[in-house]
Amino acid sequence: MKIDIVSVFPEYFEVLNLSLLGKAQTKGLVEVTAHNLRDWTHDVHHSVDDTPVGGGAGMVMKPEVWSECLDELLQLQPATIENTENMENIEDSADSCDTGDSCDTADSDTAQSSAGPENSEKTDIAPSSAGPVLIFPNPSAPLFTQQDATELSHADHLLFGCGRYEGYDARIPQYYRAQGIDVREYSIGDYVLNGGEVAVSVMLEAITRLLPGFMGNAASIVEESYTGENALLEHRQYTKPAEWRGIKVPDVLLSGNHAKVDRFRRDEALAKTDELRPDLIEALDCTKLDKADRKTLMALGWEVSAAHPRKR
Repeated sequence: MKIDIVSVFPEYFEVLNLSLLGKAQTKGLVEVTAHNLRDWTHDVHHSVDDTPVGGGAGMVMKPEVWSECLDELLQLQPATIENTENMENIEDSADSCDTGDSCDTADSDTAQSSAGPENSEKTDIAPSSAGPVLIFPNPSAPLFTQQDATELSHADHLLFGCGRYEGYDARIPQYYRAQGIDVREYSIGDYVLNGGEVAVSVMLEAITRLLPGFMGNAASIVEESYTGENALLEHRQYTKPAEWRGIKVPDVLLSGNHAKVDRFRRDEALAKTDELRPDLIEALDCTKLDKADRKTLMALGWEVSAAHPRKR
């Protein structure tokens, strides 16, 4: 997998040379290159931003600089879009232009995060293995999920753009969508950061750890939280000693009975998800729950006779 990252602070990504991601680069599983956006500027100050159209605080990253950078990395020729007076006619980008101040689509001080509703241009279609995927962290965008990480782990080329200040000009993702590029904008949570670098690091780790050969033990990612078709939060984990400072490991985990251990962990995952993320319980497919699952959910107050569980 080829990964390009564009940032005004490319040094931030030196951390990607550490741990498993560093080993994956050494083994040739991934190729990560961080680019300095200022390398595509032409003025003495290497400016990448300008004042917001319509007024307001802060600065917005300029489309001219981004386009020179992205055109080169995506190997595209500059083009002029017809009928640009209303860019929504080119691409339905309601997440960046329908809500007032979010029209600056701040990847910016923002650079990342606010859970928004899923939109149709982001998830249901797997990226072409031959085509690049352009990704911008954006606090006004749909929430990045394990499903997105799994989908993007099948791409051959990911290109991340890190915003700063009040964000990137909203026309940038719109223009590249109009050029046929698969453009994604993701939030990593309901909060705002100073730049997109942290969010990109989060998404990169979530994506690359799913690549075949990345993890030392591939089985370690099978039962994780949010993983699989009927995703749950993961059960609690313990190690030795069996008793530490008066707190004992649950006896069943020491029993040697693998069936009972599996059932205990499954029940704990169901109970934990019920307490912390009932929305995940509501999304379960009841036809794929076994008798023991149904019994546990019913004991937790769920009705499981319909297509999906519902709280009684």
